[in-house]
Amino acid sequence: MRVAILSGGRGWHVQDLLRAAESLRLQADVLDFRHLHAGTGQGWNPGCGPLAGYQAALVRTIPAGSLEQIIFRMDCLHAAVLQGLTIVNAPKAVEVCVDKYLTSVRLSQAGLPTPPTFVAQRTEEAMQGFDALGGDVVVKPLFGAEGRGLQRISDPELAWRTFRVLETSGQVIYLQQYLPHQGYDVRAFVLGNKVLAAMQRHARAGNWRTNVAQGGTAVARPVCDTIADLARRAAQALNCLIAGVDLLQDRQDRWWVLEVNAVPGWKALAATCQIDVAQEIWRYVTRLARSVREV
Repeated sequence: MRVAILSGGRGWHVQDLLRAAESLRLQADVLDFRHLHAGTGQGWNPGCGPLAGYQAALVRTIPAGSLEQIIFRMDCLHAAVLQGLTIVNAPKAVEVCVDKYLTSVRLSQAGLPTPPTFVAQRTEEAMQGFDALGGDVVVKPLFGAEGRGLQRISDPELAWRTFRVLETSGQVIYLQQYLPHQGYDVRAFVLGNKVLAAMQRHARAGNWRTNVAQGGTAVARPVCDTIADLARRAAQALNCLIAGVDLLQDRQDRWWVLEVNAVPGWKALAATCQIDVAQEIWRYVTRLARSVREV
């Protein structure tokens, strides 16, 4: 089977996918999002030209670009889906998950426990949200990953200054209530209708952020019924076939769904859980593509 890896570079995850594809005798090519082009009329295929001839495509990192460039790249994926190409994750899932507030809305509507959230464009309204959330919040960029740009704020004066900077720089002010936790969270890796593996991430000393990319450490975590149920439901709520679901257990032992990543990494997970995640991904994607073609 001929498969494509859509990315903006050839980092560790792309190399791992190429290794796994070769071991499974798949013909895998790396396509740069910046090279995508499409057209209608003049004999052009109404899908996305570079994706013609592939049976499946896997979405990895979408490189930075202008609003128009990002929208066009997603347009290309939508067009390819309309032509029958199996894309994982589908563009509609990627579009939702990249937006933290829309993700929060979808999770909440699905009845999943997610931290109280408030989003504003002006400092005045953001301060109202800060107070309503108990005066202890986590400020997050609307678009972001790996714990970058997160800031915990519990001082009203610092909150005002931070919100003002975000407002004047044209950013949206996204606030979530800080949930005192037990010093760790759980990353569950969802593949189809099952949780492939999970790891428990511990914050380094003096830091509340548990992301491995921010210095946290990870250990394998058994997948209990609660973790499996919350992770699967969260992925389904966002139409994700592959997802990294972040879960938190607070000091009252209540579980919360923090985020869902539609383009999850697995470097730490693979090493921690001793599992070939890339091979499992390709096995799932190729099974899915074959089942679609047989319909």
